[in-house]
Amino acid sequence: MSKEPVVTSDAPEPVVTQGDPVPAPADPIPTPKAPAPDVLRCAYMELVVTDLEVSRNFYVDVLGLVVTEEDENTVYLRSLEEFIHHNLVLRKGDTAAVAAFSYRVRSPEDLDRAVAFYTELGCRVERRSEGFTKGIGDSVRVEDPLGFPYEFFYDVEHVERLAWRYDLYSPGALVRIDHFNQVTPDVPRAVKYMEDLGFRVTEDIQDDEGTTYAAWMRRKPTVHDTAMTGGAGPRMHHMAFATHEKHNIIAICDKLGALRMSDAIERGPGRHGVSNAFYLYLRDPDGHRVEIYTQDYYTGDPDNPRVTWDVHDNQRRDWWGNPVVPSWYTDASLVLDLDGNPQQVHEREEKSEMAVTIGADGFSYTRKGDDEKGFKLGNTL
Repeated sequence: MSKEPVVTSDAPEPVVTQGDPVPAPADPIPTPKAPAPDVLRCAYMELVVTDLEVSRNFYVDVLGLVVTEEDENTVYLRSLEEFIHHNLVLRKGDTAAVAAFSYRVRSPEDLDRAVAFYTELGCRVERRSEGFTKGIGDSVRVEDPLGFPYEFFYDVEHVERLAWRYDLYSPGALVRIDHFNQVTPDVPRAVKYMEDLGFRVTEDIQDDEGTTYAAWMRRKPTVHDTAMTGGAGPRMHHMAFATHEKHNIIAICDKLGALRMSDAIERGPGRHGVSNAFYLYLRDPDGHRVEIYTQDYYTGDPDNPRVTWDVHDNQRRDWWGNPVVPSWYTDASLVLDLDGNPQQVHEREEKSEMAVTIGADGFSYTRKGDDEKGFKLGNTL
């Protein structure tokens, strides 16, 4: 049964709790008896792109990712502080989509655990001792209960970590992969499944009826390795690469402007309320969304507090109160099954975050009880 809503008219902004703030799902995915694999972190994403050369130029020449290896159909890229073979795979194909959300696990035995965990859930599971991509060894890929293509691996080829090669750094240097963001119709259902997989909620967005619009979940001690955003899914909302400082993000904006590529900027730069991070959202040549992200906070203690934001607080998505462009809520990338076919997209039945905030002047606020100013610039959207 769902718990009482934590968002109320007299609640603080935001609400900080020690317990799990997300209500229980109405239709939970069963918890396997088999132990979950011990996930360390999000490690790489495999993207299908329709024009490999154009996408390579965007990620390498514009964003500065490093080419580890490439051939006529595939480019393997990594960030400057990475020591594993890649953080991003660009694979040429007819339909732009995501082929894998890939996580590194703690030990080779965790691959056996992944097989048992997902087999018990009735999911399709495929294991390849030689790996699914170059530079990655024994790996397990699954079509998870939400319809996403997940991969788990341990064995990996090490490459040169370029952390000390400051001669290679651009002003907007991307230093590591930080997180994924997934779109799914039922956020509490997704959260319960991810908690069974060993993830923990750090922040979420709700309303005073207990509707959950999004949740941020982590394995490494930051705000998230992935987030579950409520919407038509399964789809990929974005992948995120981290920079060291805010000025790196400003430099990327300046570079895009100088190249007359400012239309690649979808949203930002700005400061998130959720996660406290400085952000920039870009769209690659196929429309895949990429976030550039920096300066969130440590979450590794076992009693790390959880943070719940009111969906009507217009500082939750942007700390400065700037509105979110509608495309950020509506657009996302298709995801593939293990045969390479796009997964069917299912609509969200609960209220959408966009519907209750974008342009809804009487329903969003900067300070509770302030119904005079409403959503900043909301009447223009």
